[in-house]
Amino acid sequence: MATAQVQSVLPDRIRLPFAFDPAPLAADIAALERGDFTTHFVKQNFEGDWSVLPLRASASAKHPIQMIYSAPGEVDFVDTPWRAQMPALSAVIDAFECPARSVRLMRLAAGSVIKEHEDLDLDVADGFARIHVPIVTNADVDFRLNGKRVTMAPGEAWYLRLADPHSVVNGGETARVHLVLDLVVNDWLLHQLGG
Repeated sequence: MATAQVQSVLPDRIRLPFAFDPAPLAADIAALERGDFTTHFVKQNFEGDWSVLPLRASASAKHPIQMIYSAPGEVDFVDTPWRAQMPALSAVIDAFECPARSVRLMRLAAGSVIKEHEDLDLDVADGFARIHVPIVTNADVDFRLNGKRVTMAPGEAWYLRLADPHSVVNGGETARVHLVLDLVVNDWLLHQLGG
């Protein structure tokens, strides 16, 4: 079935059949400092502190801001030195049997907000899917997709159709950190998505 046909029947959120142990994932990020992350470059989309650490990035990217952006036309992606320092997170990336483009840790500090927006290049119909794997979160994180809350627990893996309107409010007292994978849709991933 073509990706456009699959997209038309897929829901906007799908919990994938994975359950990663969140403890080693959290251990991988425990030694990171706030200064290791780069502030997200789309400043009009958030209030507070939203930052990114690239584990996989465009091969041509040299500046940290270039390394956290997954340009739609880019075809060559490479692991960053950070990935080698994080074996548990690296194993999660390897669990996905499809090409990985950009892979990042995305940190939303306590009290911060990602305003409603759409990522128009993240649609299965266009051949790309974004997967979120929560590592650290709290009960007061309110992730909305098409106006409805998506509750994601540490170690779960979620496909979210982020070409649709979405927003996040971290109303808790701790940061929320997700592993975010931008993947190329292939037959294996379509099967995981129920297509």
